[in-house]
Amino acid sequence: MVERYLRMWGVKETVEYIKATLKGIRKVIRVNTLKVDEVELIDTLRSKGYQLDKVWWAKRAYWVIKEPFPIGATFEYMLGYYYIHRGAGSLAPVIALNPQPGEFIIDMCAAPGGKTSYIADLMKDEGVILAVDISRDRMKSLRSQISRLGISCVVGLRWDAKRVPELSVKADKVLLDAPCTGEGLTPIDPGRRLRFNVEELQRMVSVQVSLLEAALNVVKDGGVIIYSTCSIAPEENELVINKVLEKFRDRIDLYDTGLIIGDPGFDRVFNYKLDSRLKLCKRLYPHKHGTEGYFICKIVKRE
Repeated sequence: MVERYLRMWGVKETVEYIKATLKGIRKVIRVNTLKVDEVELIDTLRSKGYQLDKVWWAKRAYWVIKEPFPIGATFEYMLGYYYIHRGAGSLAPVIALNPQPGEFIIDMCAAPGGKTSYIADLMKDEGVILAVDISRDRMKSLRSQISRLGISCVVGLRWDAKRVPELSVKADKVLLDAPCTGEGLTPIDPGRRLRFNVEELQRMVSVQVSLLEAALNVVKDGGVIIYSTCSIAPEENELVINKVLEKFRDRIDLYDTGLIIGDPGFDRVFNYKLDSRLKLCKRLYPHKHGTEGYFICKIVKRE
């Protein structure tokens, strides 16, 4: 892993990144405004001794700086007043998706439900979210969270997301937070540094390309696909998007994500010269942004 980082960044930034992963990152709570007023909840939690700082680039989100007892053990949590994210990076794909009330949105790899529930909150629970995931256990978690948070606009479907085109539906927007190696999660799970596997990386790339092709077949003409991973590996990110751009050059364009945080995507890496539009993508890092490693790309299907 370190050899690859040196090729990506050089020595100085590689050292900064590794130090940041060893320190870890702060968890985040996201207020569920479908059930509670944001200011009222934050005041209540602070009165109980929690120190919370606003995530300046994300609606309804707060870093947990200090917790007198576990933030997941409060009465307010059980009532569904907030959701706990392991890091702030997972908020970014939903912000880039920019969901609006009344839309039909497909969340292709939805469980355990953090992004699905954020979409529902931003949509004011108006519209339809088709939340797809292949894992039985993870879908149980998603359904549990949706119930706790009081969300009614989500239809959960345990299904292989690559087969979503078989449903013969067309969505306004699609979120594909793709399965990946999770290389960006080392600040949360340090053991991933020892489990990195080039063969697994290559296998995930094949899955990601297939899922993106499925997303293209279920989004409307003029519709938006947000592709994201919790990985910093260019192989799972820019190289995947570059491959899809080459295959569907007459059908898709890349757009700015609208995020006000993050570094540009790579248009040159590992001696590969890639499509210059990949700089419109965003990369999040623990040493720069206080998040897990994340990649976000906005794709628009041409009309």
